This record gives sequence, C-alpha cells and structure tokens, in this order.
Amino acid sequence: MTTTYDPRDPVYLDEADVRDELTRVYDICQGCRRCTSLCTSFPTLFEMLDGFDDRDAGRLTPADQDHVVDVCVQCTLCHANCPYTPEAHEWNVDFPRLMLRARAMQHANGITSMRHGATSRLLGRTDLIGSLGSATAPVANRIVGARPGSATRKVLQKVTGVSSVRLLAPYAKQRFSTWFAKRPTVGFADRNGRVTVFPTCHVEYHDTAIGQDLVKVYERNGIGCGVTAAGCCGTPWLHAGRIAEFAKIAQKNVATLADEVRAGTDIVVPQPACSSVIKNDYPVHVSGPDAQLVASRTFDAAAYLMDIHARTDTSLDTDFRGDTPSAITYHAPCHLRSQDIGLPGRDLMTLTGATVTVVRQCSGGDGRWALRAGNEDVAVPMADILGEQVVAAGGDVVVGDCSLSNTAIVEVTGLEVRHPLQVMARAYGIAEE
Repeated sequence: MTTTYDPRDPVYLDEADVRDELTRVYDICQGCRRCTSLCTSFPTLFEMLDGFDDRDAGRLTPADQDHVVDVCVQCTLCHANCPYTPEAHEWNVDFPRLMLRARAMQHANGITSMRHGATSRLLGRTDLIGSLGSATAPVANRIVGARPGSATRKVLQKVTGVSSVRLLAPYAKQRFSTWFAKRPTVGFADRNGRVTVFPTCHVEYHDTAIGQDLVKVYERNGIGCGVTAAGCCGTPWLHAGRIAEFAKIAQKNVATLADEVRAGTDIVVPQPACSSVIKNDYPVHVSGPDAQLVASRTFDAAAYLMDIHARTDTSLDTDFRGDTPSAITYHAPCHLRSQDIGLPGRDLMTLTGATVTVVRQCSGGDGRWALRAGNEDVAVPMADILGEQVVAAGGDVVVGDCSLSNTAIVEVTGLEVRHPLQVMARAYGIAEE
C-alpha cells in the first residue's frame, strides 16, 4: 500500500494499491465521522460499514468502494475539516485527493463505462463547446434552454450524456474576451496595480456580465485589467479522472500565466472552483517553479479587492451612491470556503452597508459532475436543500460567487442570482450593459 497523492508516482494508478489505500482511509474515517454532514460520500460509507458487526472497511467490495467515490462531489470541505491531513497528522489523509486518485485509477483500468468516457470528453472540451455555443447562440440556446424533461432535452441527454432535467446556462452571443477587446481604452493611473483576468469558461461563454462588471469595478478602484490568453482551467478533466488531459491543459496554462505574472500582473479569478484548481492542483500536476509562481499570484476576485481595502498603501472606493440593497442572502460556495481565505464576497458587500446572511449548503456542482445524467439522485436533493435555505434567508437579493451553484439556485427557486462584483458595480452606480 502506498499513501501518495502524486499523480507522477509509479503506483498512483495501480488498482490493488489504490484499493488498499481506500480501505485504510475508509477505516480512519469511520472511526472519526466528523465529516458525516458534509456530503453524500460519508453517510454512504458509514451506512455500508454499519452493516458489519466489526465495521471493518476491509470487507467492502470494489463496487462498494467505488460507490463512495462516485458520489463524491469534490467540494474539498472534508479536507478543511479533517484532523488527520498530511499537514497535521502522521496518518496522512487527504480524502478529496484520494477520490481523485481513485477516479484516475478507474479510468486508467477501464472500470468506467464507455458512456461515462464519452460524456467526460464532451464536458472536458469547454473551450470548443463554448466557442461553438456562442457562435451559434440563437440556435444553441433553443436547445439548452428547452424545458427540462422535454423531448429536446431527452435527445440532448441521449447524444451527450448531459442530464435532461437540470437547468443549463445559456450562451452569450458575444464572448467576454471579445467584449473586452472591443471596449474603448480606459486611461488612468494604475495606482493600485494591474491584473490579468482569468474569466473562467462560465464568464467567457455564458454570464459575460460578471466579467464586464469585474473590469469596471476594478478600474473604478485604480486597477488596470487585461485578459489572459490561457484557456479553461481543466477542472472537468481532473474531476473525471482524466489526469493526462488535465496535465496537458495545466502545463499550457501555467506557461501562459507565468509569463503574464512575470510581466507584472496578478491573476484574478471570479469563480472559486477555478481559482482553487489553479492554486492547489496545478502545482501537483505540473513540475517546475512556474506552477508555484502562478499559484502564489492567483487570487479570488473579491479577495483581491478586500486586500486592497486592508492595506495601508492602497485604497478602495467606498463611495456607494447607486443601488445598495439593505439585505443580501449570500451563498458561500464550497470551493471558496475550502481555500481558507474567509468569505471575501460577503465582506466586500458589507462595505456597502448591507446586512448579509450567509448560506453554506453545498450545491453538489463539482465542476460539471452535477450535469451528468445519472447523478441527479445525489445532485438534485443537494440543490433542493440549498434552495430551501436561500428562500428561508429572505434577502432582498441573492448573491453567490459560483455560477454553477447560482444556476442550481435559479433552477430550484426561480430567483435571480448575482455575483458579488455585480452587487458592487450597481452600488457604485455602474449601469449593467
């Protein structure tokens, strides 16, 4: 048995070795049970083990082990909650990375189905699909915007493996990077620095208004903006166990982002899953100092502004004369909370004078795991609980950093959901395009 989370280790993909390590960690988890309430994986594991008098994890079959892996949504909150992590204990437990290793092993050893592989290849090509979707937005949006459960969506599910009952984000007719390239040059002193915006696939191809408001809020605060030449961060490949595809994307992006950092910019990311992958997974899968450099200079978009506000040599504009809601319901996404940077989106909106109520329920998004047909039994109930908590909070507006979670909230509540940077833009009186 080898306790390793290094994808370059020779035994990383060895099935027998992975299954022995699953047994070891499952046994530690069942003796602790601190993470029972965090996601579906742990109740699933504990229910199976409670069926044995001795609760011996060694009695689980490979199918039992894989069932726990299959329902993991990679929220990574268990790592933040675990007392036995590599940083804290000799037991060296990193449950999320073990789940990634198990998925990679499943793919490498042909355990996943051909259908699963085909869907992974589709969901992983976000830039290709996004480019086509934006270029054909009127037609594409008729398809993805068809009523969930309709004949159109059922055909789409049969062809792509994307669930016919989940709400899908529409494509923007104009991509964010196209908008940025066409906008007039803004001349001002970069008194608070310069950044490279890593827009993420969702902002680039779907909700471009988030990127537009980010740029305008940053420029309002004396921060010059550029847009990265890097593509999708690769999360769908990583979470599907396709580590070769992920590593190829990560290496290319690291090279691009490192050059941009060396040119004097920081990297800001408006979606927490993507910033988490760049900071935490790129250094694991890409050798050399450039991955560490990129990770050290990558920031959550709201956290970057709060840092400007906290420093003594910079200043954040707090003259809010626009639309400032008095009560905000804020969803704190898992991939933001797991970064251990607090809740900068909440803190940023509090500067406007708003009272912010935080909802911490996971949406079950996991990159695009929740959009796969067959995962609805786990993902939809999690989204339903999130929606109930959002409605119960009763804010004037609903806000969240994660667009996948926001789409889930819209799906189950029908409420409009904004990004923290959009709240800031309206509070400054910046009109939405």
